Amino acid sequence: MIKKYIEYYRDNPEELWFKRKLFGWGWVPVRWQGWFTLAVYLVVMTPSLIKIDTYSNTNDEGIIMPATIFIIATTALIYACYKKGEKPKWQWGLPKKK
Repeated sequence: MIKKYIEYYRDNPEELWFKRKLFGWGWVPVRWQGWFTLAVYLVVMTPSLIKIDTYSNTNDEGIIMPATIFIIATTALIYACYKKGEKPKWQWGLPKKK
């Protein structure tokens, strides 16, 4: 069964960076460009998440900048997935062959 999933993700004649998840809605990186995009997102988000954790018990307005970075970075990631990946849709398992 796992071999079928790997085969599905490797079957990428359009050279998309992201393919649809097999279960649910969303994308999975399948080329190095997709993995690089995800890595950049995580590098950008890590300091912001650490800052949010330090401000979580205070009434400081310092949470505005990390929250803004989170919104911008997440929006950019979703945009990249949409532009360089398959069109999203709900999927439950391998697609049926036509």
